[in-house]
Amino acid sequence: MSARSPHADLTVVPIDTPTLGDRSYLVHDGEVALVVDPQRDIDRVLDLLDAHGVRLTHVFETHIHNDYVTGGLALARRTGAQYLVNGEDDVSFDRSPVADGDVVEVGGRMRVTALATPGHTFTHLSYVLADGATGEQVAVFTGGSLLFGSTGRPDLLGAEHTDDLVRHQHASAHRLATLLPDDAAVLPTHGFGSFCSATQSDATASTIGREKASNPVLTQDEQTYVDELLAGLGAHPAYYAHMAPANLAGPSEPDLTPPAEADAAELRRRIEAGEWVVDLRDRTAFAAGHAPGTLNFGLDGGFATYLGWLITWGTPVTLLGRSADDVAEAQRELVRIGIDRPAAHATGGPEDWSDRALGSFPTATFADLAQVRHHREVVVLDVRRADEHDGAHVAGAVNVPVHELPRRLADVPAGEVWVHCAGGYRASVAASFLAAAGRTLVAVDDAFDQAGPAGLPVVGPDA
Repeated sequence: MSARSPHADLTVVPIDTPTLGDRSYLVHDGEVALVVDPQRDIDRVLDLLDAHGVRLTHVFETHIHNDYVTGGLALARRTGAQYLVNGEDDVSFDRSPVADGDVVEVGGRMRVTALATPGHTFTHLSYVLADGATGEQVAVFTGGSLLFGSTGRPDLLGAEHTDDLVRHQHASAHRLATLLPDDAAVLPTHGFGSFCSATQSDATASTIGREKASNPVLTQDEQTYVDELLAGLGAHPAYYAHMAPANLAGPSEPDLTPPAEADAAELRRRIEAGEWVVDLRDRTAFAAGHAPGTLNFGLDGGFATYLGWLITWGTPVTLLGRSADDVAEAQRELVRIGIDRPAAHATGGPEDWSDRALGSFPTATFADLAQVRHHREVVVLDVRRADEHDGAHVAGAVNVPVHELPRRLADVPAGEVWVHCAGGYRASVAASFLAAAGRTLVAVDDAFDQAGPAGLPVVGPDA
């Protein structure tokens, strides 16, 4: 996606990573370019540089990221660009240190000013882009500071820092609103589904003026903002704990070459050894037939987010896809969160991946569940997050969030299990773990808002 700025000589190209809910940016004047917060798979940026016929001279990081592994250092090394990271960040590689108030000239038309905007992290910077010819401030790259209708989470550095950071976040947003004109574009990194965002927005573009009119951080007093934001925070992926250390160490360019191939016997050996053999197909195909012991993280949902959230870090991963393209897509998703090399892969279908009878389980709707409960007792397992369950749930349902399920399988009561989430993806992930554990189950592939109309008693403050 490409967008011209209001200044004819400047082009801003958002680089979306929808599966992680993030956005990077390429900005150029027709000759030279800068990049803000690049993802690990830098070939996307290199392809854009070629497509636009521009030379990269500067790579900016707004902060040490908690939700993905950066491609900034690898991109700078590949292109010879300057790599600008806050000088207060204790990194283990050479970079061009940048601090509050520093001005960086990029080519003849772009002037970038760093502004300290702590809140998401203590050393967070935002970058104001000005037209070098006129001096007009045209946009601000806000990273995890001011987002569309929200702000970045203040709780990722630990509970002991959350109160300080959330108050910094409020002050930082007001600093941006005070220093920048209303028509300056707001260009955040988070907020498009990332768990780094405190809340989510459907907006695809915004300005300082629009945020001043509608964003709670700019319309509420500090204490109201603090109280409401902290009350609304839910769980965040466990793999986040590994991202900042990786980014401080200076991630290398990823290796996206295909992993070794595995036959059915090797796949079974890997499963029996406790490794993860991951079926990338959609949940309908997995339920109909799968290699016993495989786990279903379909590419059609939050693949990397949920795999990274559930896995014990360091567990070898083998990928099963219908095609080499599916495996390559999964590899790309995984390197973004620091899972660099799959142990092996296989393509085809479950009949190619198993040397014994295939596993399967039925799927159903909430209406089916309502009918079954008239005739026999079943276990209703809700694998949504605790905050979702607390808001509204089927009466009598047991809540084990999907990210806790691998370590809490023993907490699922005995009997036939009907497992559901909000839409079906997480339920299929959970169902694959239950199936691998030998449980009798049905996966509810339905939207949770259909539970009440189907005749199931739904309770809770949001019911």
